[in-house]
Amino acid sequence: MTATRDDGTPFLRDDPTRGDSPDLAAALRAAGLPTADLADPGRTFFHYTTLDRHGVGWGGFELYGADVLLRSLAVMPRFHGRGYGRNLTALLMRRAYDQGARQAYALTSDPKASAFFERLGFAACDRASAPATIQNTRQASGLCPASATLLTKRITF
Repeated sequence: MTATRDDGTPFLRDDPTRGDSPDLAAALRAAGLPTADLADPGRTFFHYTTLDRHGVGWGGFELYGADVLLRSLAVMPRFHGRGYGRNLTALLMRRAYDQGARQAYALTSDPKASAFFERLGFAACDRASAPATIQNTRQASGLCPASATLLTKRITF
């Protein structure tokens, strides 16, 4: 039996994983997300599971001082629409916050993903207004299409 929070969504655990993990790459490919830079330095990734170790998804970030690019968020399809993505994103932002991040950014070319981030309090922003460190990431400078939406949110706990 999976332990759940007051809102009925399961508690999740995050286990650090390496960028060169074949399971991470396979999950991101299946979700249509970029994988070319997973093993580059400066990336932090986690595998998310329920407390009883049922795999739920993956997520990662690139930390640039007080700014962080959330990336590689992929929830297994059978868990879509059930609060797992929200909890996964909250855990990911907490990990980044604990390392000094105060402003989060996310890039997506998927309207559903944009809507997801907006429900979490992210707002679309002009790429030119983002810090140079975010603009110069491999994600922003080439792996994601120029038409991808950049979203941002202040991280507070």
